[in-house]
Amino acid sequence: MSETFVLVTGAWHGGWAWRPVAERLRAAGHRVLTPTLPGLHDGDDPTRYRLSDTVDAVVDLIESHDLTDVTLVGHSWGGYVITGAAHRVSSRLRKLVYWSAFVPAAGRSLNDEVPPQYRELFAGQAAASGNNSVALPFEVWQGAFMNDADEPVQRLVHELLVPQPLQYFTETVDPIDPATLGVPVAYVLSTEDVALPPGEYGWDRFPQRLGVTPVTVPGSHEGCFTRPDALAEALLKA
Repeated sequence: MSETFVLVTGAWHGGWAWRPVAERLRAAGHRVLTPTLPGLHDGDDPTRYRLSDTVDAVVDLIESHDLTDVTLVGHSWGGYVITGAAHRVSSRLRKLVYWSAFVPAAGRSLNDEVPPQYRELFAGQAAASGNNSVALPFEVWQGAFMNDADEPVQRLVHELLVPQPLQYFTETVDPIDPATLGVPVAYVLSTEDVALPPGEYGWDRFPQRLGVTPVTVPGSHEGCFTRPDALAEALLKA
């Protein structure tokens, strides 16, 4: 049966990052939309936008295309975006899927959920940027985000990333209550994902917040590039 997917990227990425996965889902007969969110287009002014603008963009996309029975997927920081949108478009959703994503808690921003060294990095980058944005250093990308790729591939994709507005990391959204949302919720977890270190800050606390057992998939935090076949299959199974 054909399904409709709306795939929301994580920080520093545009909708282009989903293309390897989207093409595999389309080849299987599904409709796939991969928006680039406000503030993350090449050349956007990071000072112009709030986290709420990214939520509005996803809601507007779903409503303007009159989409129904949607599987809404969020990666990493995109968990904040899909959570905010889910409250407003729940009647149009088939499922809500978090892939190695943050699951917001009440009053907690992304900055509240990451290790102190990330908070210090983000604050320093934003202060030096002149426009309150954060550029992910290549060394962090190479060692923690795309650690299952060769260096030429790591460098190529890293060059496509855009600065992330810091306010997207410091603002909050209302959490969902899976028991009352009225939409099935799933979590897909990449087994080699060390973008958050195991332990206190590890990804495994987030499926617990949803009360679900994660669907595991091989690959790093950037499995959309390095393991697209496996990730597409996991999204269909979630």
